[in-house]
Amino acid sequence: MKINELAPVIASREVEVEASPETIWDIIVAVDSWPDWNSDVKAAFIEGDLAVGTRFSWKAGQLTIRSTVLQMERPHHLVWTGTTTGIKAVHLWQIEKRGEKALVRSEESWEGLLPSILRGTMKRMLSRSIQQTLLYLKREAERRSL
Repeated sequence: MKINELAPVIASREVEVEASPETIWDIIVAVDSWPDWNSDVKAAFIEGDLAVGTRFSWKAGQLTIRSTVLQMERPHHLVWTGTTTGIKAVHLWQIEKRGEKALVRSEESWEGLLPSILRGTMKRMLSRSIQQTLLYLKREAERRSL
């Protein structure tokens, strides 16, 4: 599964991380720990472990996002949907081993009323958010790999 490539707002970024795909994966799937390493996430709630069909919610800024896992292939591929006021998102994580490092790619699409009306503003916002999250993730994964 991929993001919605026809959505009005799409962003993607990647970063090379000096950590194993397993270390990176463990950080991403521990949803309730997101606020510990990503200061943009104010709270995160999940019951049980992350698996296909698992629902979780999290708060970023003033928005509460309700998400559902659609696909998982440990430790390389994770897709979930998310909804919040005026936005339906699809988020994709891909982690690829590169020697002693890993390449982490994060992609997201937004559709709905707000992304349709405020396309440019929302694309910049999403792009910055993905870039910042990848930097936080890189820092945490490399810290754990020392």
